[in-house]
Amino acid sequence: MPTSRLDPIDRKILAELQADGRMTNVELARRVGISAPPCLRRVRTLEEAGYITGYHADVDTRELGFEVRVFAMVGLQSQAEADLSAFEERCRNWPLVRECHMLNGEVDFMLKCVAPDLSTFQSFLTSELLTAPNVGSVKTSLVIRVAKDEPGVPFEVLEERLSRSA
Repeated sequence: MPTSRLDPIDRKILAELQADGRMTNVELARRVGISAPPCLRRVRTLEEAGYITGYHADVDTRELGFEVRVFAMVGLQSQAEADLSAFEERCRNWPLVRECHMLNGEVDFMLKCVAPDLSTFQSFLTSELLTAPNVGSVKTSLVIRVAKDEPGVPFEVLEERLSRSA
């Protein structure tokens, strides 16, 4: 189901759920202007097609005692597919690594990490990340504050693009 095959109601459903995944199906149906049964069918179809990959709560990391956020830029010694996959698997198993993105350019991966304090992150850095097989370099940047942290995509940009192409 390519994006062009999503109708305006499907896109409204996705936008509403992206903003608030906890709303009831009845409320969602009201917001998008259809009755509840077809709304639920559409949501299930969007889930099955892979447009909706899960439902999550936004948690306040600082309230939970994770005071430190760090971005780590990782350079690998080898970029062979087996080595890239092995590093990605290792990242999936490190609890402090919350996001792992393979990049094009000077670094191979950017990791978003959280930790309760600097000493916990430093311990992870020196005993896990820097000593991992194939890791050639790591540069870290400590997050001072977050100005914006929006999930998903900007549906208003999608709608504007689609209205221009129609």
